[in-house]
Amino acid sequence: MKKTFMALMMAVVTLTANAQEKTTKWYDNIKFSGYSMLQYQFEDKEGGKHNEFNLRLGRFILDGKIGDFDWRAQIQATNAKGPGEPTVQLVDLYTEWRKYPEFKIRVGQFKRAFTFENPTNPITQGWYSYAMVINNLSGFGDRTGEKSSGGRDIGLQIQGDLLKNVSGRNLLHYQVGVYNGEGINTKDKDNRKDIIGGLWVMPIDGLRIGAFGWTGSRDGIGEKNRYALSAEYDKDEYTFRTEYLHSQGMGANATLGNKADGWYVFGIVPVVKSKLHAKARYQTYRDNKEWNRAKTMYEIGVNYYFTKNLQLNLEYGRVNDRTIANPDKHNYNLVDVQLDFRF
Repeated sequence: MKKTFMALMMAVVTLTANAQEKTTKWYDNIKFSGYSMLQYQFEDKEGGKHNEFNLRLGRFILDGKIGDFDWRAQIQATNAKGPGEPTVQLVDLYTEWRKYPEFKIRVGQFKRAFTFENPTNPITQGWYSYAMVINNLSGFGDRTGEKSSGGRDIGLQIQGDLLKNVSGRNLLHYQVGVYNGEGINTKDKDNRKDIIGGLWVMPIDGLRIGAFGWTGSRDGIGEKNRYALSAEYDKDEYTFRTEYLHSQGMGANATLGNKADGWYVFGIVPVVKSKLHAKARYQTYRDNKEWNRAKTMYEIGVNYYFTKNLQLNLEYGRVNDRTIANPDKHNYNLVDVQLDFRF
């Protein structure tokens, strides 16, 4: 009896050890991270002057791996509350099959496959905000009236890298996605899907040149057809990027017509490597594709890195906004200071 009991106990210990080993391996494949962006902003716009501290956003991220699948869950907290929207919401929830770099499949809620800037993390994007044309034509606070979705939607995407050169670096990237077309945390309302695709070449290390297309609809608004032309060089802490976006399709404000466009160009260069970067950006957005409603910004600033996980961003912008009724008040100033940290 004693031998039987001892054998049973050994079996339980063995099973428990195996279970603990599997549990440890499971948790080893999960990473928790996040970041916060604290903001001060001054603007002397006529009728919209403000001088305020702001919690721009905080994000909490879980990344994991199950076999050939990677997954991510990301929650965002912000006080930039839109109409009827919560200040805490799920922004990413997806899994991606990554067995073959030439053919990866992602499903869930994630960034749309449109433009180079849209997928860029806000804390590494380098500016007080994404470019105006990205915000208006890439699913942030969209021209169609779609709720602010951070450039995301629910759907399925296929992407991959092809054509390795002799050094093993890929020369071509493609991505195609099918989405609800309604933004985050929302089911499809018109049973029609948005289709977005992108293709870019990488002829030299750090350089990519691409084009994107987007066709779809939004319930109550109608068709939307968009394209983007993009170029970027990003290497050794030097970043230069420019994009042009064009949209055709009626927006939430029907008086503006069915066309809009915009562009930006910027450069960020190291002054002291890994410590201090200088930056300049020029951008324009036209919500009716006419100069009579163009909004243009000229921006300069610096980004200072206390450590790789703590940075201070300073920026001054001169704005010319022709959507302001009084032509004597088209020009105003913007100052933005942000303290960002990762964990």
